[in-house]
Amino acid sequence: MADKTLLERLSRLGLPLMETSEEFDVNQTLAEVVKSRDTRLWEGFPVLLVNAATNFHFDYERVLEKLTAEDEREAFRDLLLMSLALYEFYSLTFFWTKQLKGRLSDMERAQLKQLEKSLAHDDLFNFCGAQFQSSRLKGVFELYFEKNAEKSRLRKEKYEELSLEYALSQMFSPKQKELFKKKLEGLPLTKTEKEYYSRTVKKKVVALANPELHRLAQKLME
Repeated sequence: MADKTLLERLSRLGLPLMETSEEFDVNQTLAEVVKSRDTRLWEGFPVLLVNAATNFHFDYERVLEKLTAEDEREAFRDLLLMSLALYEFYSLTFFWTKQLKGRLSDMERAQLKQLEKSLAHDDLFNFCGAQFQSSRLKGVFELYFEKNAEKSRLRKEKYEELSLEYALSQMFSPKQKELFKKKLEGLPLTKTEKEYYSRTVKKKVVALANPELHRLAQKLME
């Protein structure tokens, strides 16, 4: 069995299935964030909640069990309200947010509406016994989504790059693939390479560019 250091390196090289992820209790983590009363951590609570719930590990009752003091439980409920208001501001709806909203009392629903207004007007507001700046709260949340979107974009680009490499390898020999790329990038070819390109590679390129051939190939893939 490979050691932990090697597995971590493999993970960084793109093999997440090989990483040694030590399990941790997300509900305990959320409870600890609530108990911290650290405004900086509380600003990130909506992001933590999204991640915890998206992975199906978030459990409302289990978090409450880990909060023994009533003021901690109130802070937890307030942070949930603030998170729901932020999701509403960005028009984000999840099945679990609907479940959370179903737990709200009339007073909490009124608080939720007020929070939504504060966020919409970029107001400074007091909540959970702390002061929050709407613009900063939204900034933390947007930064998370920007990073997430960038990861998705890079993942998509890498997949497309590997797919292209695989497709080229099915059509061309290593040398032919090299000439194909050099020609595509406008790099100079030697006399021998030009002759080989015209004699062999170009014929395949012409065939690949044929729209009817492409249509037939697509039909066969159906």
